[in-house]
Amino acid sequence: MRKLATVALGITMVAASSAGSASDLIDRVKDGYADNQGVKIHYAEIGSGPPVVFVHGFPDFWYSWRHQMEALAEAGFRAVAIDQRGYNLSDKPEGVAAYAMPNLVGDVVAVIKSLGVEKATVVGHDWGGAVAWQVALNVPQVVDKLIILNLPHPNGMTRELATNPEQQKNSEYARNFQTKSASDPDVFFGMPLQPQMMAGWVTDPEAKKHYVEAFERTDLEATLNYYKANYPRPPYDAAWQRIQENPGPKAQMPVLQFHGLNDTALNANGLNDTWKWLEKDLTLVTIPGAGHFVQQDAPDLVSETMVWWLKMRR
Repeated sequence: MRKLATVALGITMVAASSAGSASDLIDRVKDGYADNQGVKIHYAEIGSGPPVVFVHGFPDFWYSWRHQMEALAEAGFRAVAIDQRGYNLSDKPEGVAAYAMPNLVGDVVAVIKSLGVEKATVVGHDWGGAVAWQVALNVPQVVDKLIILNLPHPNGMTRELATNPEQQKNSEYARNFQTKSASDPDVFFGMPLQPQMMAGWVTDPEAKKHYVEAFERTDLEATLNYYKANYPRPPYDAAWQRIQENPGPKAQMPVLQFHGLNDTALNANGLNDTWKWLEKDLTLVTIPGAGHFVQQDAPDLVSETMVWWLKMRR
């Protein structure tokens, strides 16, 4: 039986109690590398127990998950956060095709295999959420449970692009990324795509230093290749019609989904009807006052909910 649990929780300010607790995590994690057909994917690991693999989005790197990694490690889980290809310490293959979704899915599968396990809980945010959905839908045998942050199910995203003028407007930045290069002076929301600019959303000064350093190691053109290779393109109506006729396979594992309701890039309406595309239960946590980077805007709430949900399903 399909079940839907919805938790609406309000916050009036960014949760700060854990904001500095993970400041030295970079010095304590164990670094590892997985190989996907010659492309090395870096990951950082802490803790022991059932594996949980985190996949970041744009513009980000593995450190985005520092609060959740600490919390899960303390709760008896093996927290593993990857640098997606093109970012930080992972390899940076050239060309748009290298960043097509099958390669990104293969990177996550390679990391899971490199851990010496058959399956893991997969967690994804933004582009990492898009990848996590596709891993769950196309390689379900490696996914124990699925956690998604601020990224609708791909069917919901297609529907909103086809029918919701607000989402169409919010996606103008992505179409800009598809047509410009990293060297264009106004490519990044009217600014150049530079490490300092890319880290502008990070509010914690100590964390921001790590971000700038990671983005200096990042292939900036590669970050746009995610959009060039994978972001939906018009005509959206035709794509939505195809999905209505054939919605594709249902996710076979339990799903926990977070959404910061102040997200200006991804409209919360995309969450509607997610349960139609799932075989098992969905737990949905909407967070007023949190934005797109919900794992950092509300770190305690996100971390504690993850621990509770994962322990409940052990």
